[in-house]
Amino acid sequence: MGYGHVIIGITGASGAPYALRTIRLLAECGVQVHVAATTMGRRLLVEECGIKSLDAPTLVGDDGLAELVHIHRDSDMGACIASGSFQHDGMAIVPCSSNTLGHLAGGLTNSLVHRAAAVTLKERRRLVVGHRETPLSKIDIGNMATLSDAGAIITPLTPGFYLQPESIQDLVDFMAARIVDLLGVVHDLPVRWKGTLTHLGQHEC
Repeated sequence: MGYGHVIIGITGASGAPYALRTIRLLAECGVQVHVAATTMGRRLLVEECGIKSLDAPTLVGDDGLAELVHIHRDSDMGACIASGSFQHDGMAIVPCSSNTLGHLAGGLTNSLVHRAAAVTLKERRRLVVGHRETPLSKIDIGNMATLSDAGAIITPLTPGFYLQPESIQDLVDFMAARIVDLLGVVHDLPVRWKGTLTHLGQHEC
């Protein structure tokens, strides 16, 4: 089943593997993925994943999926994703830094990632904010509340352990799957809880 268009913004909080897995998972589901990365987001990709060139084949690691991935320069404020007239099915910022969180809460749009997110909110489309910094200051918490009130879905990148992950990739898959779920895209990653927890000899749902 094919889907429409989804925007992925990458900023400078640690968590580049989450971004790469989310992009690939969306492409595997037939989604047209539009990617923009801030300057710090590009640095993050280099430092955490060794990605020095922001191109589709490198991001998804599969030439067959690359045709579904569209790269936009963060300085290009005239890109299609900067306009409310661009029809898409949602946007996720993964990872989202506290700096970007503050820009969005304050309505500041000095990059394409910020502009695309602001447009997503004003057009009442789905915006998933994958925040990845800890601990949180009161400013961060206030900015989250502001964005939540504006319609964003605040999604801290905190993977669960109830599926007993055996690798870092399992943890990355967990969060990528949650983000894709929130964007309304159906996937088949085996990350759903299907059983019951046992506590002091009792079974609870």
